[in-house]
Amino acid sequence: MSGGHQVLTLLLLSAVVVATLAVTSWVGSRRHASSQEFYAGGRLFTPLENGFAIAGDHMSAAAFLGIAGLVALYGYDGMLYSVGFLVAWLLVLLLIAEPVRNCGRYTLADVVAVRVRERPVRIALGCSSVTVSVLYLVAQLVGAGSLMALVLGSYGGAAYAWTVLGVGALMVFHVVCGGMRAATWIQIAKAVLLMGGALTLSVLVLLRFGGDLAALLTSAAENSGHGKEFLAPGLRYGGADRVSRLDFLSLGLALVLGTAGLPHVLARFCTVPTARAARRSAVWAIGLIGSFSLMTIVIGAGAAALVGTDAVRRSSAAGNTAVPLLSVELGGGAHATGGAAVVALVAAVAFASVLAAVAGVTLAASAAMTHDLYASLTPRRDRPDGWSREGWSRRTWSQGGRRGGPKGEVAVARAAAVVIGAVAVGLSLSARELNVAFLLGLAFAVAASANLPVLLYALFWRRFTTCGAVCSVYGGLLPAVALVVFSPVVSGGPQSLFPGRDFAYFPLENPGLVSIPLGFLAGWLGTLLSHRSADPARHAETEVRSLTGAGAV
Repeated sequence: MSGGHQVLTLLLLSAVVVATLAVTSWVGSRRHASSQEFYAGGRLFTPLENGFAIAGDHMSAAAFLGIAGLVALYGYDGMLYSVGFLVAWLLVLLLIAEPVRNCGRYTLADVVAVRVRERPVRIALGCSSVTVSVLYLVAQLVGAGSLMALVLGSYGGAAYAWTVLGVGALMVFHVVCGGMRAATWIQIAKAVLLMGGALTLSVLVLLRFGGDLAALLTSAAENSGHGKEFLAPGLRYGGADRVSRLDFLSLGLALVLGTAGLPHVLARFCTVPTARAARRSAVWAIGLIGSFSLMTIVIGAGAAALVGTDAVRRSSAAGNTAVPLLSVELGGGAHATGGAAVVALVAAVAFASVLAAVAGVTLAASAAMTHDLYASLTPRRDRPDGWSREGWSRRTWSQGGRRGGPKGEVAVARAAAVVIGAVAVGLSLSARELNVAFLLGLAFAVAASANLPVLLYALFWRRFTTCGAVCSVYGGLLPAVALVVFSPVVSGGPQSLFPGRDFAYFPLENPGLVSIPLGFLAGWLGTLLSHRSADPARHAETEVRSLTGAGAV
């Protein structure tokens, strides 16, 4: 892009940043320093507002740039990401939304702790939630860096690093100063902008082919360099390679099951006043996400047809720049005013989506680190005489109290957000060659392995024990992380984190096929081998509360 066009893009990006800062400052000046306000926005959002915020969480730059890029590179196999993400929300609607709202307070551990002993489960789920959130944040930051590097014409250089650092600083500011209320309104605005941007690109692509979807797909196949194979399974997953087939199955399991275990998704159901509102929020989210998923397929196919798969791969081997390249083409070229305007608009929308998504995920990670880990690992010197450790633990957690009170907890949560932001930025600087949608797949695999089994067991299995809960979390988390470390994602390939090293002993890129069953198996074995049997009273309390909402906060 020319210097003048870059200036236009930077001006729009600056306007987005200023608008988000204004929202956060306004909300921050009106907030009350309470844990419920900071973590859940006072539980005052309507189903429509929360549905848009959930969709805003999902419709991130990673999904927008990454999925469209995979469709442009791999055709049919890239479309599987869109379908997998959408199907996952049906599981959330049918099994998760209402029980989580009825049993939860701020985090996933609040739901599980109704059934079992507090401290060990909170430590385990705090570790897994932070791990999932950091992986998710890395995907978002990589997407933002790739976009800005392309706009400034220096992919892989200083523009990427400075963008990652800038977005990291902004996401910490939004969480520290605005909490859940600011994050929610930014997500709502982002969802509207991203839906509008995706719709605009989809319409422009279809107009190029006279509204004929078949002509679009045929042209995409011809310009992909793969012919009819572009529209058939096996270009990336499947085919004659057995490892590739297993990787495809692993990815599908992770996408379908992982959404229900994402900490920031579960936290969103605690921001509405009732379980009915939580269910209606999920319905709104499914409609919006379904529409967005269809549009990413059109956009990805349009990039293959109009830009060409080879051109997309030359710009970014992972396909992260397919959407900006398509925007330039639709506007008339890199040196045309229309091309500059379209790509500037897309860049601004994608950048806004990054800011909104990272704020919500950082807040969820901060809540897990503070509400679960810090509260569990900090000794309680203020426990009154006559209270058992477990009794005092249940009392303080149920009332939202901590040493130092709610204000002290919020202060710790803000410090935790800074730490999490620093870790995510550091990892993102090393992961710029990985596809952002693929990075999301890793986060979903860890969530499905560590968080989902313990959540389903706690809600629906009468015999579930504390030992089973701890084994379920660690039995899914540790194998998932270990398998990722020893997979081709980290070493052994040109697009690995460490391309010059080779310790890829696990052949699959996504660990879900192995780690998800291990999480469920570990919870089952831990329960059977537990020395303590399940408390029937707690199961009855959980069952009644999850179904009726009696006692919900």
